[in-house]
Formats: sequence, C-alpha cells, structure tokens
Amino acid sequence: MKTTTIGAYPKPDFLPVPDWFRVAGGPDSNDPTTEYSRVVAAGSGALEALFEKAIHQVVRDQVAAGIDIPTDGEVRRENYIHYHCRHLAGIDFDTLTEKTVRGVYQAKLPTVTGAIRAGDGFLVRDWQQAQAATDRPVKMTVPGPMTIGDTLVDKHYGDAKHLGADLARAVNVEIRRLAAAGCRHIQVDEPVFARRAKDALDYGFENLNACFDGVPDDVTRIVHMCCGYPDRIDNPDYPKAPKTAYVELADAIDQAPFHQVSLEDAHRYSDLDQLLPRFKSTTVIFGAVAIAQSRVEPVEEITARLTAAMAHIEPERLIAAPDCGLGILGRDLALIKLRNLCEAAHSLPG
Repeated sequence: MKTTTIGAYPKPDFLPVPDWFRVAGGPDSNDPTTEYSRVVAAGSGALEALFEKAIHQVVRDQVAAGIDIPTDGEVRRENYIHYHCRHLAGIDFDTLTEKTVRGVYQAKLPTVTGAIRAGDGFLVRDWQQAQAATDRPVKMTVPGPMTIGDTLVDKHYGDAKHLGADLARAVNVEIRRLAAAGCRHIQVDEPVFARRAKDALDYGFENLNACFDGVPDDVTRIVHMCCGYPDRIDNPDYPKAPKTAYVELADAIDQAPFHQVSLEDAHRYSDLDQLLPRFKSTTVIFGAVAIAQSRVEPVEEITARLTAAMAHIEPERLIAAPDCGLGILGRDLALIKLRNLCEAAHSLPG
C-alpha cells in the first residue's frame, strides 16, 4: 500500500522564523500583520537560501521515513491559507477584522475589500525546490475556496457562493501553473466541508470542482477533508466536525471530478461499514495516525486498522497517511509516526 503526507511538516530549527503551529491561539490565529508574515511573504536574501535548505530537509525526512508521495511541508507558509491569500488581489492584510473561525475560536483576519483575482505565480517555485530534493513525486497543496472564505472577512461580495466562485477561479490559475510546470499530484484542502456539509452540498462542490478546470487528465486531482485542526497537542476536548459529516458528503465526493479524497480516521474512528462502500471509484487517502496526539500508534495497530479498511474497499484504492499536517507534533514525534505508518502500509497489498 502506498503512503503520502497531507501538507504541513515541522519547520527545521535552523530556520529563523517561528513555526505557526506553536502560536498560543492555534495554527490559524497568528496575527497576519506580524514581521514574520511579511518576511515570509517577501522570501528574499539570506532567508531565501534557508527556506530552500529547510524544504530539502523536510522532503528528505519524509522520504527517509518511507513516504512514497511527500509534500514540500508547507515550510514557507505562515499558515496554509493566508500564504496563498497574499498572492491574490482584493484581500487587505492591513485591515484586520475579528471573526469566529470554524465556529471555534476568535481571530483577526484579512478583509476582502475588492474582486478576487490571481496574482503572480508562486507555488511552481515551491514545488520545483521540493522536487529537486527527491526522485519521488512531490504533491503540492492548495487551500480550497470555501476554506479560504471562512478564514477571511468578506466586506465586498456579501455572498459566500460568489466569493467562493472567484476564489476558485484564482486557485485554478495557480493549479494550472503547477500542472504546466510538471507537478502531477495536486491537492485542494477543504476541511470546512466537514463542518458545513449543507453549504458544501449547496455550492461548495461546484466551486471546488472549478479549481480543477482545464487541468490535464494525467494530473492526480486530490481533495483533503479533515474534521478540524486541534489548537494544541493532546487536547481531546477540541470540537471537531460532526461525526456524520463524511457519510453526508461521501456520495457527492464520489461523483466529483477528482481522483482521491483524504479523510481522517485516527483521531476518531469512522464507521467503515457505512462509509467506505460509498466510494465506488474514488481512491481514499486514509488517515491512520493522529496528528495532535503524542501517543505513538504501534505498527500492529496501524496495520489492523488499514486491514479493516481493506475489507470495504479494494487495496489499490487505499493510500495510508496521517490524518492531516504534522506541524503540531514536532520533528522527532512526526518521524516516529511516519516510520510506523510506512512499515504498516508497505506490509499490505495495494
């Protein structure tokens, strides 16, 4: 069985910028006007060489652990949404508006003040630097329109579907740039779908599908839908998306024009009898290790859960992965979990 990672990886200690997973309020709550955010956005001078070095270390860590399809670790990103937003017209990072994010916590967020449009390309550089570190295919991750919209404050559109449609067009521009450059594994992250399943079904899938318009058939189109990133490690009471969300979304996922969907299962087990048979053609990237628990899942436990999944879906349509990004774990713990994941998955067919 193949393995992949989902997105974020702990930033190396030699990188002289703070890791956004360690801010006090949680991964999406750091102030987007901080000096760190501006320096990361500029990406110039001596820091640029350190970013490239960090990206190579992160990719090689994943490969050394046994990951078949690594990511760039999102090393450059202040967070996985606002990094992309800095390259879009129509978003004001100097005017911050407070808002409840994901229905869980308060944050001061950039404000949409005009029509959203794509700017100059940026992810091709990130992918090329990561791909130079390995001969394995590097997957690039992009935030989806509903999740971006939920992490901004809209003072221009007044309509979430319309805002999402323009965000989808802008995301699509960057995805097509990646595809044209040679990237063959592209993932759009839509964790908000699990929290807002009705909105996802009403208009979210329409905008999500538009992100892949014009993308060649040989590009693997992937969507990630976790149930919410905890604010810190070992917080069992963090409010996740409803447990019913995946079943509510499964039929629409399977009918959508993408090839793979990433679902979490390690933080809390899904009802595999009810969920997995709904995927008639879609490959499932199956979250088999938790990304915000210090407990290390033994190889035998991971193997047993993957084997249970194989009872409901062909092994060639299963890929083993962590539930979500690994940034909150720290490097040592992330590596241990990845090694166990890979040992378990590679012992199974698929």
